[in-house]
Order: sequence, then structure tokens, then C-alpha cells
Amino acid sequence: MGRPPVLPKKKKDGFWLEVRNKGARTGTILIRDSHQAMMQAAKQYEMTKDVILLGEHKNGKKVDSDKVKAKKSKEA
Repeated sequence: MGRPPVLPKKKKDGFWLEVRNKGARTGTILIRDSHQAMMQAAKQYEMTKDVILLGEHKNGKKVDSDKVKAKKSKEA
């Protein structure tokens, strides 16, 4: 039968943030549907935990907000 193939995991679309205990090296990644929901979750956890905003991911890749802003300004 053999060993099953190992494929890289696909990242979900949405806005990502990582929540860690203060001083910890790793934490839990939270995914939200909108930028506003991500900021609300960050505000909720910032008092007791370290919050790291990882940004937006689409089609398994991180979206660079600077490039998106530049495209929008060129189109206008």
C-alpha cells in the first residue's frame, strides 16, 4: 500500500493574526473574514496577550498591501 503523499497545506483566505502568551515563542493563529473583524479581535486580546498582525492571505499567498494600494491609485 505505501506511504500517503504529503502535500503542502493550503492557507485559508482571510485576514490572519497570531495571539501568543506574553513572552512565548509560538501562539495560535486566528483567521477573520474582514479587516474590521481582525482589528476587533486584536483589540480584544491585546490586554492579556501579544498580538501579531500577519495580514491578508488570498489563494494561499500573502497579499502585499503596498502593491494593492499602488494598483488602486494607478487605476484611479
